[in-house]
Amino acid sequence: MKIYTLKKDNKEFVAIETKFGKLLPLENLNIYYKTMLELIEHNQNPKFNILKSLSNSDDLSKSVIPFSKTPVDLRPFLLDFSDIELCAPIPVPAQDLICLGLNYSDHANESAKFKKSSFSNSQNYPVYFSKRVSRASGSGETIPSYTGIVDSLDYEAELALIIGKECKNVAKHSAYEYVFGYTIINDVTARNIQMRHNQWYFGKSFDGFLPMGPCIVTADEFLSPPVLKIQSRVNGEVRQHSSTDKLIYDIPHIITELSQGFTLKPGTIIALGTPAGVGMGFDPPKWLKSGDKVECEIEKIGILSNVVK
Repeated sequence: MKIYTLKKDNKEFVAIETKFGKLLPLENLNIYYKTMLELIEHNQNPKFNILKSLSNSDDLSKSVIPFSKTPVDLRPFLLDFSDIELCAPIPVPAQDLICLGLNYSDHANESAKFKKSSFSNSQNYPVYFSKRVSRASGSGETIPSYTGIVDSLDYEAELALIIGKECKNVAKHSAYEYVFGYTIINDVTARNIQMRHNQWYFGKSFDGFLPMGPCIVTADEFLSPPVLKIQSRVNGEVRQHSSTDKLIYDIPHIITELSQGFTLKPGTIIALGTPAGVGMGFDPPKWLKSGDKVECEIEKIGILSNVVK
């Protein structure tokens, strides 16, 4: 099931995509989860199963919804994508993102080649860092270039998982039970800021540096682990082209290790790292500039598209 956060007439709301490629707002189903985070927190509720059923329904003219004594015709409530504005699926995350660095071997190699002192990882452990976000950007929104501050703006297409229920001390064999779904993020980075401070937090956390979307796809739509083509394009030129089964540290390892140290709350976003082909991996580097269109695409999820401003 694909779930979106949308905006229409300056009002944000959550909707599911139907089998017909149209959008059905939750509020028309008597399911009043106002935000995606609220929906995720209640995904064990029987109402959530109703959403799954409606998203796959061949006939929305006689639908069973909560608190309705008779079947309801939902067709008048359907929206076209042209009618709405896409927001990030989780516009305001409850906490900073947890990110994996150097989690594809080809990206680790290109990073070390660019500047070994900043991207060397000689330990046999994952590289974790956080990314602050006051508000995530939806597909179609712009990426600020911060001209005068940033001289090396870069992109990173990544698969991100969303935690669906509180987890602590999770065993590897149970890890996928805690995954609500998956989305796409572009881990936009100011490389000069990242390297200047010898850590990654500041250079990855500027306002507007977290495009996310276009939706969350629930975990039941994927294999465990998800094996998906991942690609980024800049002005139509393919820059990154890989597969999510090439992660060095897989999802069970990440969830198990993190949950040994702290509790992962529902709605937690974990970005799993990026493959080779980012701007700094080219000789000379291909930094983003104003007017560039960046598309991050992951199979079965969609395309996250943003223009640099």
